[in-house]
Amino acid sequence: MPKTYLDFERPLEELDIQLEQLQKKLEETQDESTRHQLTQQIQELQKKIEETSQKIYQNLTSWQRVQLSRHPNRPQTLFYIQHVFESFFELQGDRCGFNDHAMITGLAQLQEFTVALIGQQKGTTTKERQYRNFGMNNPEGYRKALRTMKLAEKFGFPIITLIDTPGAFPGIEAEERGQAYAIARNLYEMAKLRVPILCVIIGEGASGGALGIGIGDRLLALENTWFSVISPESCSSILWRSWDYKAQAAEALKLTPHYLKNYRIIDEIIPEPTGGAHRNPLATAQTLRNTLIKHLNELTQIPIDQLLQQRLARYRQMGAYIEGNQIYASFPTELIPKTPHNNNNNGTQPDQTQQ
Repeated sequence: MPKTYLDFERPLEELDIQLEQLQKKLEETQDESTRHQLTQQIQELQKKIEETSQKIYQNLTSWQRVQLSRHPNRPQTLFYIQHVFESFFELQGDRCGFNDHAMITGLAQLQEFTVALIGQQKGTTTKERQYRNFGMNNPEGYRKALRTMKLAEKFGFPIITLIDTPGAFPGIEAEERGQAYAIARNLYEMAKLRVPILCVIIGEGASGGALGIGIGDRLLALENTWFSVISPESCSSILWRSWDYKAQAAEALKLTPHYLKNYRIIDEIIPEPTGGAHRNPLATAQTLRNTLIKHLNELTQIPIDQLLQQRLARYRQMGAYIEGNQIYASFPTELIPKTPHNNNNNGTQPDQTQQ
Protein backbone atom coordinates (compact mmCIF):
# COMPACT_ATOMS: atom_id res chain seq x y z
CA MET A 1 0.00 0.00 0.00
CA PRO A 2 1.41 3.44 -0.96
CA LYS A 3 2.44 5.77 1.84
CA THR A 4 -0.16 8.29 2.95
CA TYR A 5 0.85 11.50 4.71
CA LEU A 6 -1.38 13.55 6.98
CA ASP A 7 -1.32 17.35 6.82
CA PHE A 8 1.09 17.76 9.72
CA GLU A 9 3.41 15.12 8.20
CA ARG A 10 4.12 17.07 4.97
CA PRO A 11 7.73 17.93 5.95
CA LEU A 12 8.43 14.20 6.21
CA GLU A 13 6.93 13.50 2.80
CA GLU A 14 9.46 15.76 1.08
CA LEU A 15 12.36 14.18 2.95
CA ASP A 16 11.15 10.64 2.22
CA ILE A 17 10.95 11.44 -1.50
CA GLN A 18 14.53 12.75 -1.44
CA LEU A 19 15.67 9.63 0.40
CA GLU A 20 14.04 7.32 -2.15
CA GLN A 21 15.69 9.22 -5.01
CA LEU A 22 19.12 8.94 -3.40
CA GLN A 23 18.67 5.24 -2.69
CA LYS A 24 17.64 4.64 -6.29
CA LYS A 25 20.75 6.47 -7.53
CA LEU A 26 22.89 4.40 -5.18
CA GLU A 27 21.52 1.17 -6.63
CA GLU A 28 22.15 2.32 -10.20
CA THR A 29 25.68 3.72 -9.65
CA GLN A 30 28.78 1.56 -10.03
CA ASP A 31 31.45 4.19 -9.40
CA GLU A 32 32.85 3.72 -5.87
CA SER A 33 33.58 7.40 -5.29
CA THR A 34 30.04 8.37 -6.26
CA ARG A 35 28.60 5.55 -4.16
CA HIS A 36 30.55 6.79 -1.15
CA GLN A 37 29.19 10.33 -1.58
CA LEU A 38 25.65 9.05 -2.00
CA THR A 39 25.97 6.88 1.12
CA GLN A 40 27.05 9.89 3.17
CA GLN A 41 24.14 11.95 1.81
CA ILE A 42 21.71 9.16 2.66
CA GLN A 43 23.02 8.93 6.22
CA GLU A 44 22.73 12.69 6.69
CA LEU A 45 19.20 12.66 5.28
CA GLN A 46 18.18 9.75 7.51
CA LYS A 47 19.43 11.69 10.51
CA LYS A 48 17.42 14.72 9.41
CA ILE A 49 14.31 12.57 8.98
CA GLU A 50 14.75 11.19 12.49
CA GLU A 51 15.14 14.69 13.96
CA THR A 52 12.12 15.98 12.04
CA SER A 53 10.05 12.99 13.16
CA GLN A 54 10.93 13.58 16.81
CA LYS A 55 9.99 17.24 16.48
CA ILE A 56 6.62 16.45 14.85
CA TYR A 57 5.50 13.53 17.00
CA GLN A 58 6.69 14.62 20.44
CA ASN A 59 3.98 17.26 20.83
CA LEU A 60 0.95 15.94 18.97
CA THR A 61 -2.43 17.53 19.65
CA SER A 62 -5.46 15.40 20.49
CA TRP A 63 -6.85 15.95 16.98
CA GLN A 64 -3.58 14.83 15.39
CA ARG A 65 -3.69 11.61 17.42
CA VAL A 66 -7.26 11.08 16.25
CA GLN A 67 -6.01 11.44 12.67
CA LEU A 68 -3.24 8.90 13.30
CA SER A 69 -5.77 6.45 14.76
CA ARG A 70 -7.62 6.61 11.41
CA HIS A 71 -4.56 6.39 9.18
CA PRO A 72 -5.38 4.19 6.15
CA ASN A 73 -2.13 2.24 6.61
CA ARG A 74 -2.68 1.60 10.32
CA PRO A 75 -2.59 -2.10 11.33
CA GLN A 76 -5.98 -3.61 12.08
CA THR A 77 -7.29 -6.72 13.83
CA LEU A 78 -6.49 -9.17 11.01
CA PHE A 79 -2.88 -7.97 10.91
CA TYR A 80 -2.48 -8.51 14.65
CA ILE A 81 -4.12 -11.92 14.42
CA GLN A 82 -1.45 -12.90 11.92
CA HIS A 83 1.57 -11.39 13.70
CA VAL A 84 0.72 -11.57 17.43
CA PHE A 85 -0.89 -14.98 17.80
CA GLU A 86 0.49 -18.40 16.84
CA SER A 87 -2.79 -19.71 15.46
CA PHE A 88 -6.39 -18.61 15.00
CA PHE A 89 -9.60 -20.54 14.36
CA GLU A 90 -12.45 -18.24 13.34
CA LEU A 91 -15.99 -18.66 14.65
CA GLN A 92 -18.76 -17.08 12.59
CA GLY A 93 -22.44 -16.40 13.05
CA ASP A 94 -24.61 -15.31 15.96
CA ARG A 95 -26.79 -18.46 15.88
CA CYS A 96 -29.77 -16.21 15.13
CA GLY A 97 -29.38 -16.28 11.35
CA PHE A 98 -26.83 -13.50 10.81
CA ASN A 99 -23.06 -12.99 10.60
CA ASP A 100 -21.41 -9.59 11.03
CA HIS A 101 -18.22 -9.33 8.97
CA ALA A 102 -17.10 -6.23 10.89
CA MET A 103 -16.68 -8.38 14.02
CA ILE A 104 -14.06 -11.13 13.94
CA THR A 105 -14.22 -13.79 16.64
CA GLY A 106 -12.49 -17.09 17.28
CA LEU A 107 -10.01 -19.07 19.34
CA ALA A 108 -6.31 -18.24 19.23
CA GLN A 109 -3.04 -19.38 20.78
CA LEU A 110 -0.75 -16.89 22.50
CA GLN A 111 2.30 -18.59 23.93
CA GLU A 112 0.90 -21.09 26.47
CA PHE A 113 -2.52 -19.39 26.57
CA THR A 114 -5.55 -20.48 24.57
CA VAL A 115 -7.70 -17.36 24.34
CA ALA A 116 -10.99 -16.24 22.86
CA LEU A 117 -10.14 -13.40 20.49
CA ILE A 118 -12.67 -10.77 19.45
CA GLY A 119 -11.82 -7.80 17.25
CA GLN A 120 -13.32 -5.17 14.97
CA GLN A 121 -12.07 -4.89 11.38
CA LYS A 122 -12.58 -1.76 9.26
CA GLY A 123 -10.96 -3.01 6.07
CA THR A 124 -7.88 -1.85 4.18
CA THR A 125 -9.24 -1.61 0.60
CA THR A 126 -12.41 -0.08 -0.76
CA LYS A 127 -13.93 -3.49 -1.42
CA GLU A 128 -13.02 -4.82 2.04
CA ARG A 129 -14.29 -1.66 3.76
CA GLN A 130 -17.67 -2.21 2.16
CA TYR A 131 -17.58 -5.89 3.13
CA ARG A 132 -16.65 -5.00 6.72
CA ASN A 133 -19.10 -2.06 6.86
CA PHE A 134 -16.17 0.24 7.75
CA GLY A 135 -15.87 -1.42 11.16
CA MET A 136 -19.39 -0.43 12.23
CA ASN A 137 -21.02 -3.41 13.90
CA ASN A 138 -24.62 -4.52 13.59
CA PRO A 139 -26.35 -6.19 16.57
CA GLU A 140 -25.44 -9.62 15.20
CA GLY A 141 -21.78 -8.65 15.65
CA TYR A 142 -22.28 -8.12 19.37
CA ARG A 143 -24.31 -11.31 19.64
CA LYS A 144 -21.52 -13.18 17.86
CA ALA A 145 -19.00 -11.68 20.25
CA LEU A 146 -21.11 -12.69 23.25
CA ARG A 147 -21.47 -16.22 21.89
CA THR A 148 -17.68 -16.50 21.71
CA MET A 149 -17.32 -15.05 25.22
CA LYS A 150 -19.76 -17.59 26.64
CA LEU A 151 -17.79 -20.36 24.94
CA ALA A 152 -14.61 -18.99 26.54
CA GLU A 153 -16.29 -18.97 29.95
CA LYS A 154 -17.42 -22.58 29.50
CA PHE A 155 -13.86 -23.79 28.85
CA GLY A 156 -12.03 -21.29 31.08
CA PHE A 157 -10.25 -19.39 28.29
CA PRO A 158 -9.17 -15.76 28.88
CA ILE A 159 -10.81 -13.23 26.54
CA ILE A 160 -8.92 -10.63 24.49
CA THR A 161 -10.79 -7.91 22.59
CA LEU A 162 -9.28 -5.54 20.00
CA ILE A 163 -11.31 -2.33 19.73
CA ASP A 164 -11.31 -0.30 16.52
CA THR A 165 -14.62 1.20 15.42
CA PRO A 166 -16.07 4.62 14.53
CA GLY A 167 -19.21 3.44 16.32
CA ALA A 168 -21.97 0.87 16.09
CA PHE A 169 -23.93 0.97 12.83
CA PRO A 170 -26.79 3.52 13.23
CA GLY A 171 -28.99 2.24 10.38
CA ILE A 172 -32.70 1.51 10.66
CA GLU A 173 -32.10 -2.21 10.05
CA ALA A 174 -29.70 -2.37 12.98
CA GLU A 175 -32.20 -0.67 15.25
CA GLU A 176 -34.93 -3.03 14.11
CA ARG A 177 -32.77 -6.02 15.03
CA GLY A 178 -32.06 -4.66 18.51
CA GLN A 179 -28.82 -2.67 18.36
CA ALA A 180 -29.14 -1.01 21.76
CA TYR A 181 -30.22 -4.21 23.47
CA ALA A 182 -27.35 -6.20 21.94
CA ILE A 183 -24.78 -3.71 23.26
CA ALA A 184 -26.45 -3.45 26.68
CA ARG A 185 -26.58 -7.24 26.98
CA ASN A 186 -22.84 -7.43 26.30
CA LEU A 187 -22.12 -4.84 29.00
CA TYR A 188 -24.17 -6.85 31.49
CA GLU A 189 -22.64 -10.21 30.59
CA MET A 190 -19.03 -9.03 30.36
CA ALA A 191 -19.28 -7.53 33.84
CA LYS A 192 -19.83 -10.99 35.31
CA LEU A 193 -18.02 -13.45 33.01
CA ARG A 194 -15.92 -15.78 35.16
CA VAL A 195 -12.74 -15.56 33.06
CA PRO A 196 -10.08 -12.84 32.72
CA ILE A 197 -10.96 -10.17 30.13
CA LEU A 198 -8.28 -8.02 28.50
CA CYS A 199 -9.41 -5.18 26.22
CA VAL A 200 -7.10 -3.22 23.90
CA ILE A 201 -7.92 -0.08 21.91
CA ILE A 202 -5.92 -0.41 18.67
CA GLY A 203 -7.51 2.47 16.74
CA GLU A 204 -10.79 4.27 17.29
CA GLY A 205 -12.93 3.58 20.34
CA ALA A 206 -16.19 5.37 19.70
CA SER A 207 -19.25 5.28 21.91
CA GLY A 208 -21.29 2.12 22.52
CA GLY A 209 -19.73 0.51 19.48
CA ALA A 210 -16.49 0.22 21.46
CA LEU A 211 -18.12 -0.45 24.84
CA GLY A 212 -19.92 -3.47 23.41
CA ILE A 213 -16.63 -5.39 23.59
CA GLY A 214 -14.82 -3.05 25.99
CA ILE A 215 -15.77 -4.15 29.52
CA GLY A 216 -12.98 -6.07 31.23
CA ASP A 217 -10.37 -6.42 33.94
CA ARG A 218 -7.78 -4.33 32.09
CA LEU A 219 -8.27 -1.72 29.37
CA LEU A 220 -5.13 -0.90 27.41
CA ALA A 221 -4.63 1.58 24.56
CA LEU A 222 -2.04 1.99 21.87
CA GLU A 223 -0.39 5.40 22.01
CA ASN A 224 -2.16 7.01 19.03
CA THR A 225 -5.77 6.02 19.70
CA TRP A 226 -8.87 7.57 21.23
CA PHE A 227 -11.79 6.44 23.38
CA SER A 228 -14.87 8.59 23.88
CA VAL A 229 -18.64 8.68 24.01
CA ILE A 230 -18.65 10.75 20.79
CA SER A 231 -16.30 11.60 17.93
CA PRO A 232 -14.75 15.09 17.72
CA GLU A 233 -16.66 15.83 14.50
CA SER A 234 -20.03 14.89 15.99
CA CYS A 235 -19.27 16.82 19.17
CA SER A 236 -18.35 19.90 17.12
CA SER A 237 -21.51 19.51 15.04
CA ILE A 238 -23.73 19.37 18.12
CA LEU A 239 -22.09 22.15 20.15
CA TRP A 240 -21.15 24.60 17.39
CA ARG A 241 -23.34 23.47 14.48
CA SER A 242 -20.23 22.96 12.39
CA TRP A 243 -17.38 20.46 11.93
CA ASP A 244 -14.89 23.33 11.82
CA TYR A 245 -14.25 23.07 15.57
CA LYS A 246 -13.38 19.36 15.63
CA ALA A 247 -9.84 20.10 16.87
CA GLN A 248 -11.20 22.11 19.81
CA ALA A 249 -13.73 19.38 20.49
CA ALA A 250 -10.98 16.74 20.55
CA GLU A 251 -9.09 18.72 23.18
CA ALA A 252 -12.23 19.30 25.28
CA LEU A 253 -13.25 15.63 25.20
CA LYS A 254 -9.93 14.49 26.75
CA LEU A 255 -10.15 11.37 24.60
CA THR A 256 -6.50 10.45 24.02
CA PRO A 257 -4.58 7.85 26.08
CA HIS A 258 -2.66 10.41 28.17
CA TYR A 259 -5.90 11.87 29.54
CA LEU A 260 -7.56 8.45 29.81
CA LYS A 261 -4.66 7.16 31.90
CA ASN A 262 -4.76 10.20 34.20
CA TYR A 263 -8.49 9.73 34.74
CA ARG A 264 -8.03 6.00 35.34
CA ILE A 265 -10.19 4.99 32.39
CA ILE A 266 -7.39 2.90 30.91
CA ASP A 267 -4.71 0.95 32.75
CA GLU A 268 -1.72 1.24 30.42
CA ILE A 269 -0.55 3.08 27.30
CA ILE A 270 1.20 0.79 24.80
CA PRO A 271 3.96 2.76 23.03
CA GLU A 272 4.07 2.94 19.24
CA PRO A 273 7.08 3.49 16.94
CA THR A 274 7.86 7.12 16.12
CA GLY A 275 5.28 8.24 13.59
CA GLY A 276 2.61 5.76 14.59
CA ALA A 277 1.92 2.04 14.31
CA HIS A 278 1.72 2.20 10.51
CA ARG A 279 5.37 3.30 10.32
CA ASN A 280 6.54 -0.03 11.76
CA PRO A 281 3.63 -2.48 12.07
CA LEU A 282 5.80 -5.48 12.96
CA ALA A 283 7.44 -3.64 15.86
CA THR A 284 3.99 -2.57 17.08
CA ALA A 285 2.75 -6.16 16.87
CA GLN A 286 5.70 -7.40 18.93
CA THR A 287 5.13 -4.74 21.59
CA LEU A 288 1.44 -5.64 21.72
CA ARG A 289 2.27 -9.35 22.01
CA ASN A 290 4.63 -8.78 24.93
CA THR A 291 2.09 -6.55 26.68
CA LEU A 292 -0.74 -9.07 26.28
CA ILE A 293 1.40 -11.90 27.66
CA LYS A 294 2.43 -9.78 30.65
CA HIS A 295 -1.16 -8.94 31.57
CA LEU A 296 -2.43 -12.47 30.97
CA ASN A 297 0.24 -13.79 33.33
CA GLU A 298 -0.95 -11.34 35.97
CA LEU A 299 -4.70 -11.84 35.51
CA THR A 300 -4.61 -15.62 35.43
CA GLN A 301 -2.93 -15.67 38.86
CA ILE A 302 -5.87 -13.87 40.52
CA PRO A 303 -8.68 -16.07 41.95
CA ILE A 304 -11.79 -15.60 39.84
CA ASP A 305 -14.03 -14.35 42.66
CA GLN A 306 -11.44 -11.71 43.56
CA LEU A 307 -11.07 -10.81 39.88
CA LEU A 308 -14.81 -10.21 39.57
CA GLN A 309 -14.81 -7.99 42.65
CA GLN A 310 -11.93 -5.97 41.23
CA ARG A 311 -13.67 -5.70 37.85
CA LEU A 312 -16.84 -4.28 39.35
CA ALA A 313 -14.92 -1.97 41.68
CA ARG A 314 -12.91 -0.66 38.71
CA TYR A 315 -16.03 0.69 37.03
CA ARG A 316 -17.65 1.96 40.22
CA GLN A 317 -14.59 4.13 40.85
CA MET A 318 -14.66 5.87 37.46
CA GLY A 319 -15.90 9.41 37.04
CA ALA A 320 -16.50 12.48 39.17
CA TYR A 321 -19.36 14.80 40.02
CA ILE A 322 -19.97 18.05 41.89
CA GLU A 323 -22.61 18.30 44.61
CA GLY A 324 -22.87 21.76 46.09
CA ASN A 325 -19.29 22.89 46.62
CA GLN A 326 -17.94 19.38 47.11
CA ILE A 327 -16.14 17.40 44.38
CA TYR A 328 -16.55 13.65 44.55
CA ALA A 329 -13.98 11.66 42.60
CA SER A 330 -11.93 8.50 42.61
CA PHE A 331 -8.91 10.19 41.05
CA PRO A 332 -6.72 13.15 42.08
CA THR A 333 -8.79 16.31 42.43
CA GLU A 334 -6.20 18.42 40.64
CA LEU A 335 -7.42 16.80 37.42
CA ILE A 336 -10.95 18.19 37.91
CA PRO A 337 -12.09 21.74 37.04
CA LYS A 338 -12.67 23.70 40.24
CA THR A 339 -15.88 25.28 38.93
CA PRO A 340 -18.72 23.77 36.88
CA HIS A 341 -18.56 24.22 33.10
CA ASN A 342 -19.93 27.54 31.89
CA ASN A 343 -22.66 26.87 29.33
CA ASN A 344 -23.41 30.54 28.55
CA ASN A 345 -22.10 30.19 25.00
CA ASN A 346 -24.10 31.37 22.03
CA GLY A 347 -23.14 28.29 19.99
CA THR A 348 -21.24 30.24 17.33
CA GLN A 349 -17.73 30.09 18.78
CA PRO A 350 -15.86 27.42 20.76
CA ASP A 351 -16.17 27.76 24.52
CA GLN A 352 -12.70 28.44 25.90
CA THR A 353 -13.70 27.45 29.46
CA GLN A 354 -11.38 24.81 30.88
CA GLN A 355 -12.96 21.36 30.54
